[in-house]
Parts: sequence; structure tokens; C-alpha cells
Amino acid sequence: MSGPLAGVRVVELAGLAPGPFGCMILADLGADVILVDRPGGGHVPPPGPLQRGRRVVELDLKAPDGLDALLRLVERADVLVEGYRPGVAERLGFGPAHCEKINPRLVYGRMTGWGQDGPLAARAGHDIDYIAVAGALEPLGRAGERPHAPLNLIGDFAGGGMLLAVGILAALLERERSGCGQIVDAAMVDGSALLMALFHGMIADGSWPFPRGANLLDGGAPFYDTYETSDGGFVAVGALEPPFYAALLDGLGLAEADLPGQLDRDGWPALRARFAEVFATRTRDEWAAVFAGTDACVAPVLSPTEAPAHPHNRARKTFVEVDGLAQPAPAPRFGRTPAGPPSAPTAVTVDEVLAGW
Repeated sequence: MSGPLAGVRVVELAGLAPGPFGCMILADLGADVILVDRPGGGHVPPPGPLQRGRRVVELDLKAPDGLDALLRLVERADVLVEGYRPGVAERLGFGPAHCEKINPRLVYGRMTGWGQDGPLAARAGHDIDYIAVAGALEPLGRAGERPHAPLNLIGDFAGGGMLLAVGILAALLERERSGCGQIVDAAMVDGSALLMALFHGMIADGSWPFPRGANLLDGGAPFYDTYETSDGGFVAVGALEPPFYAALLDGLGLAEADLPGQLDRDGWPALRARFAEVFATRTRDEWAAVFAGTDACVAPVLSPTEAPAHPHNRARKTFVEVDGLAQPAPAPRFGRTPAGPPSAPTAVTVDEVLAGW
């Protein structure tokens, strides 16, 4: 294994979305992640980016021999990650108290939607529910329309798995000082709320005063929005600062004197209509060529299948291919301990893992 986490041993109990994403980050950065699935592999989706970089063992955790095998792994691990509802791991015999007795240095990562306590802790939910209660869903969408779900990026991945990985890394760092492990209670509702920190500040100081879809960064401003092109594609415009806005107008062939002022909210509908009219005269890629090399902050809106072929992404090697599947490369980049290329999951036995550990 290569990467800054080489030598870190992680036991991941199979789950969906946020836990696997957090453990994918750890594996990408060099940790040896052992994915524990049920017999027959019934809980893990078909191999894809979220399962990459793992060795996989199958254990029946409801059977004594399966539980014993898991605890033998835990005894030598640095991290355990589980995504069960509160109390389930305890009932099955591998809760934090069980694990601490055999490995007091263990970092015990718990990934849930609502957290380990609170009135909703035992309830089912999905990304859309967690971000709704966190206040992260209501601001998303067009003016006058209902809130729009942003895939499951905010709750599952950014506020869930990413924050789980951050918590685990912080606990590992603290362990270097104390010698002790601890529980990391990662909840998607907490993480989603944390992602809204900037906007809570803007609401408090009055710089985010308008309803959904009418503010500076939510599509309300015509110079921070998307526009359809003549071929049915789209371009993204983020020309917030005056120099960037001037470059946008120059590329569009528009004179600022003939338009409402950039920050004249009463003139925004007319400004948006004029931008839409001009953008509709050329294809997406033609506009990309017009704005290439400028600071107008205009970019083509690429599909996930198009993104790997973009020249910048190709130059940066932002995407890699694993078993014929294009997927995002490990990030961030490290100068002295670079992460190795991700690999497809491979099946092993507990004894094989322990022999190597």
C-alpha cells in the first residue's frame, strides 16, 4: 500500500453510501481497509468506485464463529466503521464497549443519519430527510418552486462520509498523544448543518435576505446561473466580481452601457433574458471556445461521462480507469507520499488478513 495512511488498518462493516464513501477515502489514501460483508455478498452493491481498494471477507456476524472472527480483526485494527442504527452493534456483540476491552486504541467510527442520540435517532431516513431537518434543503431550487434534491451529495457524501473520514483522521491523530482510541459519532444531519455555516453567517448579517432562488449564489443572480445553448447543452456562468463580469460581457459581445447595472436587482430579469438570448445563438462547445483563456468564469456543463475527456481533467489525471470503469481519482494530492492507483475489491479470508497484520 502507498499513500499517507499506509499502515493504518481499517475494518469496515458493509453498508450503503456514506460509510463506504468515507472508507473509500481512507483506502485511496493508503489505509488497508478490510470490508466485512455477509455470506454471499448480499449487502454490498456490485463493485464500483465506492468499494475500490478493499479486501473483502464474508462473515455471518449473527453466528458465534463469525463474531469471533470479527473481534480477532478488531484486536489488531486501528479503526472500525459501522453504519447500523444505534444499539444494533451492541446487541450483536461488537459495540464500542466490547471492542474497547480487546483493543483500547481502536477508533470506532459510527455512521448514521440522525446520530447516536436524540428523538429521531432510531428512525429510518435518507439523505433528503437529513438535509431537510438540517436546513440544507430549503434553500435549494428556483424561485417560486419547491426545494430541489441535489442528488445525495450533501447528506450521504459531503456531510456524511467525508465528515466521517475527517473525524477518524482527527481521532487517529489524537491517539498519537493519548494512546487511546475513541468513538467518532458521525451523523449526516450534523454534517449537513455544518456545510451551511457560511449561509448562517450571511443570514445573520443580512446578506442572504431573499427567499429561495433570489440570492447571489442560488441562481437568483443572472451572472451566477446556467444558460441553454443552441444545441441543447448548457454553460455555467459565475462572473461575480466586476473584472470577471466585464470579461463575460466582452465574450457575449454586449456593452455594459446598454444593460441594467450588474447589482441592480430590478434589472435582473431583463439582464437574464438578454444573456439567455445571446447564449442561445451558439453551441455549448462554441461558447467554451469563445471564453477559453479568459477570466469570465464561464464553463461548459459536462455530463459525468463527458468529464473524463475534458482537457484539464485529462492533464490533471482527475479520472482514472479501474477494471474498465472510469471513476474519480484519489484526492487530494500528496507530494511526498502520493496515493497509489485504486484497485478493484478482492476476496480474502480472515486468516489471510491476520497473517499479514
